[in-house]
Order: sequence, then structure tokens, then C-alpha cells
Amino acid sequence: MMKFVVLAVFVAGAYGCGLPTFPPILTRVVGGEDARPHSWPWQISLQYLNNGEWRHTCGGTLISSEWVLTAAHCINNRNTYRVALGKQNLVEEEPGSVNIAAGKIVVNEKWNPLFIRNDIALVKLETPVTFTDDIKPACLPEADGILPNETPCYITGWGRLYTGGPIADILQQALLPVVSYEICSQPDWWGSQVTNNMVCAGGDGVVSGCNGDSGGPLNCRSADGSWAVHGIVSFGSGLSCNYPKKPTVFTRVSAYIDWMNTVSSGTPP
Repeated sequence: MMKFVVLAVFVAGAYGCGLPTFPPILTRVVGGEDARPHSWPWQISLQYLNNGEWRHTCGGTLISSEWVLTAAHCINNRNTYRVALGKQNLVEEEPGSVNIAAGKIVVNEKWNPLFIRNDIALVKLETPVTFTDDIKPACLPEADGILPNETPCYITGWGRLYTGGPIADILQQALLPVVSYEICSQPDWWGSQVTNNMVCAGGDGVVSGCNGDSGGPLNCRSADGSWAVHGIVSFGSGLSCNYPKKPTVFTRVSAYIDWMNTVSSGTPP
């Protein structure tokens, strides 16, 4: 029950958290696959207005009726944003999906774009969303919890299907086992570029996150069967979307629970 030691603003009410109505079909397909529709109901598309059109820029995770978790590097103060919820196919009108304008956006005050540190932001929806079978929040992990090496987690998003390839129309999922900090920080892996406030996953040279997945979740199942967002897609290899020994690097959500509670309560960080 420790994962529920957060402010009530992150409690999902009658719908609970991390329990999809339509559970994901979990396979080990190489390179990822189309997700079962609405099996990751907390996955959102962060979109920005460009010449009168809304365009997908990053993923994100719904964690309450009002708040979305994403990456700091996804936010540009010059842009106007909205959050698309309940989506499976980004290029089709889908019943049950909703678009809500972004209200307050809070980027972690220690965000360092040069060294990619503290890559986390919270987006408050302009109006709270109503939970449905297609729109539900993910759970949050226990504060300061560390995932063991090879924990089976899943990345989800609409990122590029391969290096230099097109952005996916249909939500993708892929198994990404966790790589421990001890391994990921070795010189021939990511070395000093990773910190204890990050989670590495993948790195087998077969599947990873790619451009457009940024800000999206690393979904890991808890012992009670619910899904928690343990990571936020932060960065990967600039050489390829699936380069050996260069796993996708995520902001470790469990390191920022206190910060998230402070932001959601309206208390200055």
C-alpha cells in the first residue's frame, strides 16, 4: 500500500489506479507492436498548436483527474498545449477520446537541459477529466523505490517506428527489461551520463524508445496486479533508436514523489 502514500489529488477514486478495463496483451514481439485499444488508459498525447493544427510532440501519463506527468524537455514556453486522452489512433476521430487544454505547467526547477538532469514536468488540465473505461490514471510507485535488474516493464507511445522512420499512428507497446544503475553506468554503457535519479531499460539493440516517445511512461506491474509509472522517457542514443548498450533512459518517478506532492498542493517548490 506504500504507493498510495501521496496526496489525495493523485487518488483515482472509484475507478482505482493502474487497472485497465481492457488489460494489455503482453508479448515479447521484437521491435514492439500495436497495443490493444485502451489497454494503457493513462497514456496521453501531448500536442502543440502549429499553424492552426494540433501536432503530437510527446507522450505523458495521467496520474489523477487533473494532472499529467511528462518530461521537462517536452515543454517550450512559447507553445500552446493540449492533452489528448483516451486515444489509440492519433489520426482518427475516436469515440470516448477527449482533448483538454493544458492549464498550469510546472517544469522541475532543477531541470538542466545541458546534462539532461531532473527531466520531469507536471501539466495541470484546464478542466478535470472524467474517468471512463478508456481514460484512467496510472498508479505512482513507492517513494524512492528502486526496480531490480531485469524487471519486466513496458514502454508505450506513438514514437517513430524505427530510426528515421515515421511517427506511429497507433499506440505502440514494447517490453523493456530494466537495466540496473550498476550496469547502465558502466563506461561502455551510459557511464556518467546516467544518475541514480534515472532508470535504464532495454539496451539489447533490438527495441527501445524513439523520437516521439519522450515524456511517456515506463509501465511496471506491481505485486497487486496494478500498473505504476516508474519512468518518464528522457533520452536515448543519438546514433540509433535501438543501439546496443544504450538503453532508453527514463526519469525515475519514485525520486520525485515529494516534488510532485509539493506542486500539486500549490506550495512553492
